[in-house]
Amino acid sequence: MNTLLIAMILALLIPIYEACRDEDIWQKMLAFASIASKTSLMICVISALRDDWMIGIVGVLILSLGNASLMLLAHILRRTSLTGGVAE
Repeated sequence: MNTLLIAMILALLIPIYEACRDEDIWQKMLAFASIASKTSLMICVISALRDDWMIGIVGVLILSLGNASLMLLAHILRRTSLTGGVAE
C-alpha cells in the first residue's frame, strides 16, 4: 500500500507542473480540479491504511463537493472572458 501511495504522489506532480506551466485560466482550473481529485483519493487511501473512517469522510466530502464548486468557478470565468468581462 505504501508503494501505491508513492505512485499517487508522483501522479500528483503532473497536474502541478501543468498548472505552473500554462497561462490559460481554464487549463489552470482543470489542473487544480485534478489535484483536488488526486489529493482526496490519497486521503481515502490513507484512511483505509489507518482504519480511520473520519478521515475517509473528509476525503469523500472533498471529492464530491470540492470539484463541483471549482468547475463552476472555472465555467463562470470562461464565460466572462468570452463575453468581454460582462456576465449575463
